[in-house]
Amino acid sequence: MRTPPTPLDQPFSVYLDLVRFLAALAVVLMHMRMFRLVNIPGAEHWTLLGRESVMAFFVLSGFVIAYTTQMRRPDALDFTVARAARIYSVALPVLLLGFLCAYLSQGPHVPGMDAGYQVARPWFYVPFHLLFMGDLWRLSEHPPWLAPWWSLNYEVWFYVLFGVACYVRRPWRLPAIGLVLAVMGYKLWLLLPVWLAGVALYHWQARYALSLTVARAGWALSMVLLVAYEASGVEELLRAAGRASWLGQHVALGNADRFLADYAFGLIVCLNFACARFAGFTGLLRVARPIRLFAAYTLTLYLSHALVLIGWPTLYPHDPASMADVLALAVAVAVATAVLGMLTEQRKDAFRRGFEHLARPLRPSQPPGVGAARSHQGETR
Repeated sequence: MRTPPTPLDQPFSVYLDLVRFLAALAVVLMHMRMFRLVNIPGAEHWTLLGRESVMAFFVLSGFVIAYTTQMRRPDALDFTVARAARIYSVALPVLLLGFLCAYLSQGPHVPGMDAGYQVARPWFYVPFHLLFMGDLWRLSEHPPWLAPWWSLNYEVWFYVLFGVACYVRRPWRLPAIGLVLAVMGYKLWLLLPVWLAGVALYHWQARYALSLTVARAGWALSMVLLVAYEASGVEELLRAAGRASWLGQHVALGNADRFLADYAFGLIVCLNFACARFAGFTGLLRVARPIRLFAAYTLTLYLSHALVLIGWPTLYPHDPASMADVLALAVAVAVATAVLGMLTEQRKDAFRRGFEHLARPLRPSQPPGVGAARSHQGETR
């Protein structure tokens, strides 16, 4: 085997950004169909892969967190500040906006999305959701108008578990890991292997390499497997098997009810990423700027698009069978994402400085300039 190149070269970094944006877009398209906002020929094909895209996010998240932790060597406070700034810069404003929209609407716009009981008790549910507790154990709660929030209920606790495993020292490490797992509950345990697969993939690719021919052949195989996965209906079979299992029969699985299908798709994603890492997709560098621009708004797009989809029919007489109306809705989502992103995701440095200020009393004395240098470190997600 040849010597591996740097752990995250530019073509692969751009590739991951492209996957991140396309995955968020797939979730938007899925919800457009779920909310009955699109009914044009072929929609049943290009609105697939919504759930699968979330699993791709999980693998990608585990990979990138392992990368940033090993390559940049942040301490526990730096790790916490970076994660908090990244998540809360979008989650906090969008959560408040979701509660405001639900309050002003005075009722659900989509069946099953009535969250009036939450709007009546914001003093409880806003902090509850900011602690991402909605899927712990038997709970199954997401904020008003923000169904995509459920994945944050998983991912943020995976961050917590990873941080504890990395930064708590012996002899307290194992008890601390056990405590976090005990808080998380069985639903998060079920999807944890998908996220950890991304961590394992990072460490594998840092030690081993594939030849260009093998990498490109493996990448092509992963795409064939992805198409076969969707076309064969194996996802429904695996979902049914999960529900028929002992777990499915005895506990409410909620958002983890597709765990067997998620494992299968997670393996396809790992194969895709492992091969793309060494496939030499240098052509992506020619379009790196627009890809990185779109990717910079991914979290905003993912988390806030449901607000537009739910509110749109109250503002416009939308015809799901009209291509013009579907395109108008897509433009509305894009504009809302751009505006919100400039106020949220693109302002995460301000959130970082705020969290740095809060963490300052916990940080040991440092030479002048060290904290400033940390606060300006870049971040890839």
